[in-house]
Amino acid sequence: MAMCAADFSFLDNPARLCRAPHELDDEPRIEDLRNTLEQFTLAPVAHPETFCADIAKSGEAPGLMDFKKGTTTLGFVFQGGVIIAVDSRASMGSYIGSQTVKKVIEINEFLLGTMAGGAADCSYWERHLARLCRMYELRHKERPSVAAASKMLANIMHSYKGRGLSCGTMVAGWDAQGRTKGPHLYMVDDQGDRHKGNVFSVGSGSTYAYGVLDTGYHWDLKVDEAVELGRRSIYHATHRDGASGGVVRVYHVHDPKDGKGWTKMIAGEDVDSLHWMYAKEKGCVGNE
Repeated sequence: MAMCAADFSFLDNPARLCRAPHELDDEPRIEDLRNTLEQFTLAPVAHPETFCADIAKSGEAPGLMDFKKGTTTLGFVFQGGVIIAVDSRASMGSYIGSQTVKKVIEINEFLLGTMAGGAADCSYWERHLARLCRMYELRHKERPSVAAASKMLANIMHSYKGRGLSCGTMVAGWDAQGRTKGPHLYMVDDQGDRHKGNVFSVGSGSTYAYGVLDTGYHWDLKVDEAVELGRRSIYHATHRDGASGGVVRVYHVHDPKDGKGWTKMIAGEDVDSLHWMYAKEKGCVGNE
């Protein structure tokens, strides 16, 4: 005959049964980690959990916590849709962390987002935006407009204003129906500001990109001309801005067809190869 014993250990703390679920604190804390044999390696300071803030307040190491970032992203609207072009370098000051960062976030089959600022912040919140857009579609039986998607992101940024987020993003897409039908481009930053426009460039190399865009941009560009303008603008920015580099990626947002509203035109072209190609076109050696 099998027997079992009931576990009445919960009676040791009956007050716990009267607390709401959100009042229960079962998450491990720094103090818990210090008291366990198997623990994470922590910085040898009194309060590692607030180390960055403490150093910034003390003034002992000015500039140490000033995370210097750099990138070049751009987008512009023309008669054939929207062109999005980006570089792929991730840096922190003079240190180059990666040359292969994917700075275009494919939110869904009809929306694209770009990353400039903190890579972790941009990547996380734009992927979160992808989830919000999918939930909107399931609830309302229709996709959110480009304006609605950008507003969702702006609302998130505004709610975290002053919390240290570092984001300068663009949201691009094509509304297939309704009074907003057509291509749209919005810029959203970490202060919650949101702007609609035809030409944007975000990042440390944006001033160089704007110089090329201002020279070659006009509404009646053909698709191949628009793609080349985006590629050339990013190349010139990477040539002059040390925090931009790697490869050029170009996307074309267009009228949705075959269930997709954008096409990857250039998957990744090395800026070094572009340097020699453009120099040859101008009749230069390339090391002038």
